[in-house]
Amino acid sequence: MALRIISAEERLAESRGIKAAIFGGSGQGKTSLLWTLPADRTIFMDLEAGDLAVEGWTGDTIRPRTWQECRDFAAFIGGPNPALRDDQPYSPAHYASACEQFGDPAKLDRYETLFVDSISVAGRLCFQWCRGQSEAFSEKSGKPDIRGAYGLHGREMIAWLTHLQHTRGKNIIFVGILDEKLDDFNRKVYVPQIDGSKTGLELPGIVDEVLTLTAIKDENGQLRRALVCHTLNQWGYPAKDRSGRLDLIEEPHLGRLFAKIRGPARPIAERLQLALPAPEAPENTPTPTTNQ
Repeated sequence: MALRIISAEERLAESRGIKAAIFGGSGQGKTSLLWTLPADRTIFMDLEAGDLAVEGWTGDTIRPRTWQECRDFAAFIGGPNPALRDDQPYSPAHYASACEQFGDPAKLDRYETLFVDSISVAGRLCFQWCRGQSEAFSEKSGKPDIRGAYGLHGREMIAWLTHLQHTRGKNIIFVGILDEKLDDFNRKVYVPQIDGSKTGLELPGIVDEVLTLTAIKDENGQLRRALVCHTLNQWGYPAKDRSGRLDLIEEPHLGRLFAKIRGPARPIAERLQLALPAPEAPENTPTPTTNQ
């Protein structure tokens, strides 16, 4: 089969979903962001059993309890990956099996957003599953090999996230806990709470938006919940805006945020700083003199 060239007109006319990861400390109201999405077009993947914050929300919910269920639903909503063998997850065979389990995939057409709460718990389910696989045991001694378990965990999580990323027609929102730690130089840093290091390192390259939900003081000194959206921010929060349409701080309303991301593109001169910064003058530089 020949590789088809997609014209610029076709590409611009495509319906594409927004892929975002939203991190924040416990109690910041990450799950409550569901209230800012249309309930009739959103499906809630409740992994934390922490839906008390959205009691009364009228949208549909799924509650996977195992990593296999998480993989099956990802295959169901994301469709088959034709590049994979039938014995691999997310392959055409896996997709067919998921359709037998969940039914007609056309029933997902009504949903435009999958809200995953949370990627932190998904990572724990994945690691628990990985520890029972053959790769998590030494071939020589048969004893548990934690390095093998973490290696498998990283591959499994990246495959899951990447498959959901390719669900082009739907928004996929991952929320997770943000930890505050000290690095080797006793500096405060913020890192996503996900088992293993591979997922946290590669996730920003997978999703379109990385947002931090936090409390920031307004002009009156009052704390307000806000989404930090730019990589270069004075607080050191993890953030990224691939669309180039978001400001440094946005209101915590996903419906209006998505509308802004899909709005008119800013001129490239506003989206990117193309000029070099002016060099700073060295301190205590003597004034040059000329010979007379």
